[in-house]
Amino acid sequence: MESQAVSFRVARDDLAHAVAWVARSLPSKVTQPVLRAMIITADDNGLEFAGFDYEVSTRVRIAAEIAESGRIAVAGKLIAEIVNTLPNKPVDLQVDGSKALVSCGSSRFELPLIPLDDYPQIPQLPEVTGTIDARLFSEAVTQVAAAAGKDDTLPMLTGVHMEINGPNVELAATDRFRLALRTLEWDPASPDVSAKLLIPAKTLLDNARTLDTGIQDPVEIAVGTGDQIGREGLFGVHTDNRETTARMLDADFPNIQPLLPKTHTSMATVEIAPLQEAIRRVSLVTERNAQIRMQFTEGEVILSAGGTDSGHAEERLPCAFSGRDELIIAFNPGYLKDGLAVVNTNRVVFGFTEPSRPAILIPEPEELPEADADGTFPTPDTYFTYLLMPVRLPG
Repeated sequence: MESQAVSFRVARDDLAHAVAWVARSLPSKVTQPVLRAMIITADDNGLEFAGFDYEVSTRVRIAAEIAESGRIAVAGKLIAEIVNTLPNKPVDLQVDGSKALVSCGSSRFELPLIPLDDYPQIPQLPEVTGTIDARLFSEAVTQVAAAAGKDDTLPMLTGVHMEINGPNVELAATDRFRLALRTLEWDPASPDVSAKLLIPAKTLLDNARTLDTGIQDPVEIAVGTGDQIGREGLFGVHTDNRETTARMLDADFPNIQPLLPKTHTSMATVEIAPLQEAIRRVSLVTERNAQIRMQFTEGEVILSAGGTDSGHAEERLPCAFSGRDELIIAFNPGYLKDGLAVVNTNRVVFGFTEPSRPAILIPEPEELPEADADGTFPTPDTYFTYLLMPVRLPG
């Protein structure tokens, strides 16, 4: 039986950040009550807080004054809620029999200890495969995860596909109605590293969102090295004093390259902020979020929506449009808004082939391509593409 004579003092803010971060990943509903636990380890190196639900593991380490070393477990979400409400004074925790006594200022709490006998072994982080700038990692994951599916019966579509070729990384996700693709560079541990991984999008996005963008050190991505890459089935992320692992999806990601158009019959650029506002207003009259029509002509795009019962809305915005004829196309307004939200330039470039074929949304490059001799436009070089299926127009 492990020692439970734990006793320590720790700064309230350090403790609050640590337990809140681990508690985020703990399941709300569990088949095994022990998985609600947050493991607290006190040793010569300070405090470690950890959680694991067989899919995702989290560990964070902070400095503390340790009076007695040991390892205990308490209800994770409960201790996070308690610490969040404590005054900004040192927090003391000590074990008394089967309880953890938490005191801070004039506040006192008794928390029952959770027996550790049935707690699963927390996975170790695989070998570090490469490093990436924290801000870049967070931005890229946020852009791509927007297109990931949420239907667990199609697991291959609920993940972000990560393809690594030396210094180049490609992230992709699709739910069959839209597709997001982001390319970026990182610093691989080995120059000839190569891997294809499928990581649960929700877990990856949670990781990206909780990164402190003030972090100076790069994020370490850990999936193994050499011929061991991906062998453990774990995707590990280590940054600063935090590390997490997620069980990767054992499924085949679809081949998306044939879906990406190489040329376009027309292109348009629109300022994003006014377009988002116009979509928000016009889509108020869409029936069951059905569709929003966009009519592109030289110098203008007309947004419209409405049905027989819900009324009609229309709004005009300036736009730069190049193409043979005017174009009328319709989109699901929710998917369109999701795409615009992750294009990180002031203006978005649309590329169209036909009203019934997917369109692309990309960040505005410094220079748009000229039309070829046959009047088509090549797809501009870009680090991010959001491909969107149109909605069939009535009639």
